[in-house]
Amino acid sequence: MPYDPANPLAARAADILRANDTGSSIKAAPSLYPHQWSWDAAFISIGLGHVDLDRALAEMRHLLQGQWRNGMIPHIQYNPDVSPESYFPDADRWGTRYASKDAPQAIATSGITQPPVHAIAIRQLIDIAPGSRRGEIAREFYQPLLAWHRYLASARDPENSGLVTIVHPWESGMDNSPRWDAAMARIDVPKDDLPPYIRRDLTHVTDPSQRPTNDDYDRFIWILEVLKRNNYRVDAAYGKLPFRVKDVFFSAILVTANESLMHIATLAGAALEDLDIIEEWILNGRRGLAGRWEDGRCLDLDVISGESIDVNTLAAISPILAGQVSPSVRAAALKYWHSEDMVGHPYLKWQLPPSTSLHAPQFNPTRYWRGPVWPVINWLFWYAWQRIGEFDIADELRRDALAQVEYAGFFEYMNPITGEGLGSDAQSWTAAAVLDWLAG
Repeated sequence: MPYDPANPLAARAADILRANDTGSSIKAAPSLYPHQWSWDAAFISIGLGHVDLDRALAEMRHLLQGQWRNGMIPHIQYNPDVSPESYFPDADRWGTRYASKDAPQAIATSGITQPPVHAIAIRQLIDIAPGSRRGEIAREFYQPLLAWHRYLASARDPENSGLVTIVHPWESGMDNSPRWDAAMARIDVPKDDLPPYIRRDLTHVTDPSQRPTNDDYDRFIWILEVLKRNNYRVDAAYGKLPFRVKDVFFSAILVTANESLMHIATLAGAALEDLDIIEEWILNGRRGLAGRWEDGRCLDLDVISGESIDVNTLAAISPILAGQVSPSVRAAALKYWHSEDMVGHPYLKWQLPPSTSLHAPQFNPTRYWRGPVWPVINWLFWYAWQRIGEFDIADELRRDALAQVEYAGFFEYMNPITGEGLGSDAQSWTAAAVLDWLAG
């Protein structure tokens, strides 16, 4: 279904993307996130493709200008026209242009990454595009995406486990999820060696309790400092980095992204050797996820302690994001999804997955990734349930997700119990998700 400007919700979503457009990239949000974020940009392009395909492709093109020589796509590309005081950490705090030989010199970026939804986005745009343009789009984006996935398969998985190691909670996209609590608590921040800083995020929300704590931020910034002092060489410094977790959610997205990359590679006329490599990445990723399945849930691995991270969050059913699940995993994922840990809790305003189970001791309905519902995560699971043939669940999810946005507005995340909008309003990826739902 094409974009319909007569639909009030679609028109509002498109207006948000236009308002957040700086001319070169689309801000993740009007003030809280004034730069281009990596996985935000990918989601934005998916929704924007229904309104303006060329602008959506330009968004991905702009993001890839900041790709590092080693293939990494950094999680932030800074807008040089935005004051450094508008967001922390700013480009100077990361100092990537001075610390890393891999970082671009003409473009200021962060020194970490985010989940690899980019190939998924490009495949979605290829599907939207007229047939005459599909090969051209595939050829343009194939090599940067291949380099990106090769980086993740090598520098971020030296064990060849099929699972990606994140080295900062921000890389997960779920910054302060209770999945990271134990690993973060182990980090002792030397206060006298932590350069001073001023948080900017608290000035852009009405209630600071919705954001991570100051102790969280001290640890976030200390990990940044350790990475910078090691020249952002995750491969060379791997054994001494203070935070290392095999992230099953990130890894499952990579499996799906590799399937999208295979489709792009075929359209681009890639060499057979490339196709073999991508196929092995897919198979290895599935093996890795299967190895993290414990008692009906898929659990992250704390690489440093060697222990599974046993917290009930939406990441517990990550394998469905990777598709092609076994009958037993499908049954367990369906059971977990419909349980009171996820959409089956009677206190939920809509049957949408809270970021953390309402039964978990860490649950907080208003604090970032510790309970709220995220429209963009709703989109991911909607996409995932469709891919494995659970169309009724996908349809119910889409219906409730749209009802939530109609009720609360285009917020970054929502209270799962009251439906109240939280975080930033006019969030770009929320608008993009709505546009894709309405088109589907």
